[in-house]
Amino acid sequence: MQIDKLRGNELDQLFRAILSLQSVEECYEFFDDLCTINEIQSLAQRLEVARMLQHGHTYHKIETETGASTATISRVKRCLNFGNDSYQLTLDRVREQEKKEKQQ
Repeated sequence: MQIDKLRGNELDQLFRAILSLQSVEECYEFFDDLCTINEIQSLAQRLEVARMLQHGHTYHKIETETGASTATISRVKRCLNFGNDSYQLTLDRVREQEKKEKQQ
């Protein structure tokens, strides 16, 4: 993993802080304090690109709907194909959570 080069106490602290958040509203507040608007938008955009790639959308459609560059789309696709399966894991969990919320 590329991130292994960064592994350490500071990154562990960041991930523990994120894992401690208990609601979407807490996430909004934390990431508003932590990141710039552009950083948050880039993270959200990559996740949406991954979702759209999983659903078989074309690069053109993804680029048009998300504003992502073809370089970003290619990078996300490479992660989907050869990465740690984290996009798949998180998108599956989000989908399951959304199903549960609709049933309630």
